[in-house]
Amino acid sequence: MSITDTTSGLTLKEILANSSKKTPTTSNDGLAAATNSSTGKNALGKDAFLKLLVTQLNNQNPLDPQDNSEFVAQLAQFSSLEGITTLNDSVTAIAGNYKSSQALQASSLVGRSVIVQAATTQVDTTKSMTGSVKVPASVSGLTVTITDKDGKTVKTIDLGSQKAGNTSFVWDGTKTDGTKAEPGNYTFKASTTIDGKGTDLITYLPATVNSVTISQTGGELMLNLAGQSSAVALSKVQTIGI
Repeated sequence: MSITDTTSGLTLKEILANSSKKTPTTSNDGLAAATNSSTGKNALGKDAFLKLLVTQLNNQNPLDPQDNSEFVAQLAQFSSLEGITTLNDSVTAIAGNYKSSQALQASSLVGRSVIVQAATTQVDTTKSMTGSVKVPASVSGLTVTITDKDGKTVKTIDLGSQKAGNTSFVWDGTKTDGTKAEPGNYTFKASTTIDGKGTDLITYLPATVNSVTISQTGGELMLNLAGQSSAVALSKVQTIGI
């Protein structure tokens, strides 16, 4: 049974329902501000989320209030949002520390000598240079041919029979005729015969680090080496010397 107001023709339930509808006030202004903050340039933060939650509670229907389980679920969402915000701040701080560590590491590498997988390098022929060859299986004969920037053969080093593994070689900077070669860029080609077929092997050569490129997206350091046209990733470095 409903009680009826003879002047308005509205039931008590309708009157109470209408009473929950408020004209724009400071609460609605807060809701608008919170909504704008979530849909504008700024992401929905914990403060905006809390404003939305409070405004929702202030404007709920008294005849159909929010269920306790729904309220607890929203509080849990608020807690999760706050935790994610804190995690983001921590990750940002860690990323900043990582970049600082990279910069320090980069500065210590400039001018150092490293051993990397390469075929060409800059050689100071006034002193001996040591490189190595990766031998996949035992071979009866292994040679390293050295050519200059014009592609002319400067010297061939005969390493003879070798077992599987890394085999070192030394070039004293002299040509085949015993005279000193000019300092500059030289190419080293290691060759052998495996299963009756001529095979080129991987060489590891020394190079000087001219500069280091630091990734702005969290990637690894890239080393710009003397005598090489392309940068080499730090993870590709076999040995770091003086």
